[in-house]
Amino acid sequence: MRDDRSFIELKARERARQLLDSGSFRELLDPFAAITSPWLSGQGIVPQADDGMVVAKGTINGQPAVVIAVEGAFQGGSMGEVSGAKMAAALELAAEDNRNGIATQAVLCLETGGVRLQEANLGLAAIADIHAAIVDLRRYTPVIGVIAGTVGCFGGMSIAAALCSYLIVTREARLGLNGPQVIEQEAGIDEYDSRDRPFIWSMTGGEVRYQSGLVDALVGDGIQAVKQAVNAAIAKGVPVQHRSDNYHYYLPLLQRFDTSKQADAQQIQQLFADKEGL
Repeated sequence: MRDDRSFIELKARERARQLLDSGSFRELLDPFAAITSPWLSGQGIVPQADDGMVVAKGTINGQPAVVIAVEGAFQGGSMGEVSGAKMAAALELAAEDNRNGIATQAVLCLETGGVRLQEANLGLAAIADIHAAIVDLRRYTPVIGVIAGTVGCFGGMSIAAALCSYLIVTREARLGLNGPQVIEQEAGIDEYDSRDRPFIWSMTGGEVRYQSGLVDALVGDGIQAVKQAVNAAIAKGVPVQHRSDNYHYYLPLLQRFDTSKQADAQQIQQLFADKEGL
């Protein structure tokens, strides 16, 4: 029976289960392992038994795979010492598998605001490890990023998303280096009104990111649509050139962007309209 439930409405664990072949899901360091952040309770925050990070081994189309999913409902999907270490280690092990002749695929479900402020430098160090692990692994197999909603992908984890071989988004997704509230706080409401949802999505939403060529697939919200896009990305293999390596194209575009004017969706689309360098 075809499953057309909303992928966005699934929790991280169920997202991972749905992306893996039926019956192949096996979670590593699940909640029963009780590996929690040691830093939250002292700040009056109840820790979560998996620290908001699900790492699942299994198969996709019969081939070994790891799916790593951030739980956006816990602390806004923020990355701390434990959750970041779980993701980084899983990616490192996948790269080691590939070096040992086990062609292990990797899919990242990214619903995260970036570093967990309560864990500061520990979270940042973990994110740096994630970046290095993605760059290592993507030499052997495509690293697929999925940003569905509702949290989006921001901060240092937006850099992780940019390092992925392929990115898949829904229209509900958002992708940006700084979140709307951070920009408003630093630049003022006249520059960026975080309550103006149509404006926010016109700037950082999945559709405009796809039209700008910054992501590879724009899909519907259904589970099957996301699974098909993941399968299609895996089938493409490792890109000849990763987007993050194409700086000779992107840097001149950014340098000629007029920052003295209020940016809008039309300006962004025009900026990236020339696809010759892609």
